[in-house]
Amino acid sequence: MSCPICANETDTRYKPFCSRRCADIDLSKWLGGGYALPSNDPEDTEHLADEIEKQAQKPH
Repeated sequence: MSCPICANETDTRYKPFCSRRCADIDLSKWLGGGYALPSNDPEDTEHLADEIEKQAQKPH
């Protein structure tokens, strides 16, 4: 099995990754929303529009 980040051989300590570095890169993608799936749900769109409007009204 190869590492999903860099394609090197996996290490049993970090499986399915080859190193702590690749495991951390993957975690960063999860936490940053890199693996999020787009939604076409109208409720999600309305919620997003409301959040954008709230953010625009906050003083920076």
